[in-house]
Amino acid sequence: MKHLAIAAAVLFGLPLAAVAEEVAPKPAAEAAKSATEAATATPGTVPDGAPKAPQTAQERQEANAAKLAGLVRFVGESCKEAQPDYERFKSVVAAMGVDLDAISKGALLMRSMSYTEAYRKNVDESCRRAQEMFGEKGTAIPGLVLRKAS
Repeated sequence: MKHLAIAAAVLFGLPLAAVAEEVAPKPAAEAAKSATEAATATPGTVPDGAPKAPQTAQERQEANAAKLAGLVRFVGESCKEAQPDYERFKSVVAAMGVDLDAISKGALLMRSMSYTEAYRKNVDESCRRAQEMFGEKGTAIPGLVLRKAS
């Protein structure tokens, strides 16, 4: 349950109080389920300028996929020591039942970009959180963010 609260905190831009450690990576389907449960377990607090929480199950899945897309874009552009695993991202989005094309254009693209901008407000902290929660031993979706090879 603790990892769900942490995943929700990152997805909604809340500060983390504690980080639980998890050693085994989750399968993409389980990671998608965790992201969905986290989103529905936390009341509608979102980063400044980010859209409010959607209502239907499909809208929630699409919103969660847009948040992950925003995170992946942010990590790829702003984190010096980390890089996204695009294949892992694609598998997580597919396990959520969201078409990758759907978050690559239109309103969902704009939503994901608003999350990227929200993460840019504090680059160092956002990169640190991304590693803690989505890194190789991440507490939310392990393996989404990897350390850059030197």
